[in-house]
Amino acid sequence: MGASLPPKEANLFKLIVKSYETKQYKKGLKAAEAILKKFPDHGETLSMKGLTLNCMDRKSEAYELVRLGLKNDVKSHVCWHVYGLLYRSDREYREAIKCYRNALRIDPDNIEILRDLSLLQAQMRDLTGFVETRQQLLTLKPNHRMNWIGFAVANHLCSKYFVAKAVEILEAYEGTLEDDYPPDNERCEHGEMLLYKVLLMHIIHVREKHGLFKELCLLQGIKSVVLISLLEECGFLERALEELHKKEPKIVDKLVSKEQEVSLLVKLGRLEEGANHYKALLAMNPDNYRSILCLLRIPLDFLQGDKFCAAAANYIKPLLTKGVPSLFSDLSPLYDQPGKADILEQLILELEHSISGDGRYPDRTEKEPPSTLLWILFFLAQHYDRRGQYDIALSKIDEAIQHTPTVIDLYSVKSRILKHAGDLVAAASLADEARCMDLADRYINSESVKRMLQADQVALAEKIAVLFTKDGDQHNNLHDMQCMWYELASGESYFRQGDLGRALKKFLAVEKHYADITEDQFDFHSYCLRKMTLRAYVDMLRFQDRLHSHAYFHKAAAGAIRCYLKLYDSPLNSPAEVEDNTSKATQKKKMKKQRKAERAKKEAEEKNEGSSASGTSKSGKRHIKPVDPDPYGEKLLKTDDPLSEATKYLKLLQKNSSDSLETHLLSFEVNMRKQKILLAFQAVKQLLRLDADNPDSHCCLIKFFHKVSSMPAPVSDAEKLVWSVLEAERPSISQLHEKTLSEANKIFLGNHEDSLMHRAAVAEMLYTLDPTKKLEAVKIIEDSSNKIVPTNGALGSVMEWKLKDCIAVHKLLDNVLIDTDAALRWKVRCAEYFPYSIYFEGSRSSAVNNSLNNLDTETPLNGGANGPDIIQSGNAFTSNGKLEAFKNLKI
Repeated sequence: MGASLPPKEANLFKLIVKSYETKQYKKGLKAAEAILKKFPDHGETLSMKGLTLNCMDRKSEAYELVRLGLKNDVKSHVCWHVYGLLYRSDREYREAIKCYRNALRIDPDNIEILRDLSLLQAQMRDLTGFVETRQQLLTLKPNHRMNWIGFAVANHLCSKYFVAKAVEILEAYEGTLEDDYPPDNERCEHGEMLLYKVLLMHIIHVREKHGLFKELCLLQGIKSVVLISLLEECGFLERALEELHKKEPKIVDKLVSKEQEVSLLVKLGRLEEGANHYKALLAMNPDNYRSILCLLRIPLDFLQGDKFCAAAANYIKPLLTKGVPSLFSDLSPLYDQPGKADILEQLILELEHSISGDGRYPDRTEKEPPSTLLWILFFLAQHYDRRGQYDIALSKIDEAIQHTPTVIDLYSVKSRILKHAGDLVAAASLADEARCMDLADRYINSESVKRMLQADQVALAEKIAVLFTKDGDQHNNLHDMQCMWYELASGESYFRQGDLGRALKKFLAVEKHYADITEDQFDFHSYCLRKMTLRAYVDMLRFQDRLHSHAYFHKAAAGAIRCYLKLYDSPLNSPAEVEDNTSKATQKKKMKKQRKAERAKKEAEEKNEGSSASGTSKSGKRHIKPVDPDPYGEKLLKTDDPLSEATKYLKLLQKNSSDSLETHLLSFEVNMRKQKILLAFQAVKQLLRLDADNPDSHCCLIKFFHKVSSMPAPVSDAEKLVWSVLEAERPSISQLHEKTLSEANKIFLGNHEDSLMHRAAVAEMLYTLDPTKKLEAVKIIEDSSNKIVPTNGALGSVMEWKLKDCIAVHKLLDNVLIDTDAALRWKVRCAEYFPYSIYFEGSRSSAVNNSLNNLDTETPLNGGANGPDIIQSGNAFTSNGKLEAFKNLKI
């Protein structure tokens, strides 16, 4: 490195490298220019200067200099290494790997290049190459602990068949230690390595059980916690418990020992002993929430009948007296167990009756504080909200508000109840009322924003959301904070309003966050090996491998696909959209002027800030954020092929969310539009595999074969092949075996005649197969009956129909069957079932409530519902008093 230079310039070259490593880029640049004055064609110096300029955000110059340096000295491993570092900085990892390999051809034993190559191989999951590189590093430097650990981890990650080799590597490393024990300053890291070895032993034992590692049968010497964990994983719980008791004196980590013992006891059904051990764990660590939760909730999970009721009473009473708002959230998993919700309802109603009467719990002499009744009502409101009995839920929460009007949680819960009942505007207003009661609470602020977005009050929601962001470009701060729930809710709101550009902008922003999270793992490849956090490192890699199966990514990708489908079905520049764009032109001009002024002010402030803020730092690097060139997503809408864009995200969903019904529904819609018949048929088969009785699966099945039957006879060889595949596959579909599509549709109705959504699906398919039968299709829907769900509840009744399903049916009547009279009849009918629904203009909704008369003349926000007035005072937003009407909304 710099060997072809005279001593003085060689020292300057070393200074360049040191300055790059210490991020003193100006100093390094000055040294490079000093060398190039005497040796203007020195390839390695040109490359290092380019690398330095790249760190100063001068990328075009950087690439030019690095390529020139490589041209002047193509046999220099330094030039190739620098070229790889340049590609790596731009996330061009495959190109970087090529450059590193070229560098290693010149200098095959360069440890620094091998280390950099191994990091990229781990990032790109080139695990075979990762093993080879790590083995070479260990061979070159066997006295370095990180090389042993890296080689073991590489074997573990590479294949399930190499796990045994990973254990052998760790055992070989332990053999290199004096007295089989590390130095005092490495005991913590050594402990982490041993725990990682336990993890590997778990895997080996499981593989052995399944016949994959028979060669490990002679493996001996598994001690204490290791053997116990292996036995537990294989289901040999009794033997695991015996081994734990036998080896307990030799186990240093008593906390882990106790946790494993109580886990085994609970799995063996020895619950009383388990409870005693949990008490011991709490004595060791009183703040261990998991121990507290397990100790208190274990009986409620397995007890039934009267025993459950008694245990629930003992658990609930102290928390109601103390006033724990999260009590219902804590108990909500019990609602999934049959009968327990009814028992809880009876229990809480008895407590309410007793407290309301003499202020005491049943069978107690001491009086309860007045707040106990408040929290009982609070619990009951959430209970009836969960069961869909919104009238009773609202009456309980109103009673609680009348009892103590200053408790913020009451307004938040009432907002949630109204949201579930269908009054999104009133829900948003109540959530904002709660926010105004505590302007310093970020959670309440976020909940208010969420309710406003659900009510399509996007502009107002954004004003409220940025109250908790940093000063400056507040909207971009939300993006920088990776506030995905906000971006998803905004995108869904824009989509509902038909603003596809902004909707796409929000959905793709979430996709960008996941790409950033994927890139963020890069720094941990070296850090975790160095710090020996191996179990966490492996968990992180597994998490990254399934990252795109996360619910937020699924929502964002599905939202983007729906936008592209809508864009394909209704391309831009239609007459209606041209008129709409013209009407918005004036508003956009005004907003552009305002944004330009704000941007100029911001840039002026950034220039005056110190080196620690934006501006030029000591390293010479600028931190000014680029201006968004497409804030409204207009460029995203100008794509020439929306279906190709949709396919990009569809492939990610198919890879990472293959068990989601929505994934294959979207696949069906995309591929039917692309005329990809076999891919669409594959989506249909996946839908039938996941849930053949689902109404959407039935619709896709009928639509597909109806479309195929209307296609012209095949002409080309490819078309004939597709046709032959479909003819061969159709008999294997039980729903269509020896049946016409109409017969299959009738049978589906007979199997699900009591379900509203199934009847709607049958009606839609009847109309699709024969448009002349529209009246019969409408009759199938209108003959549906809203039955009472059988419960043992003490108050009211729960109806079977859900609000979202009824809205979907109304849209089907109005937009697909195109029967405005039937749609109106359905709306009137559903308004009785859902009196708080704004969509159906229910009698108790804010859409017809007299308390909203004073809002009727206000300007709508973003084309959505009218929003409440918010008056800005200093840096906070406060209510103007009009929201008080929602608090008093009665049934």
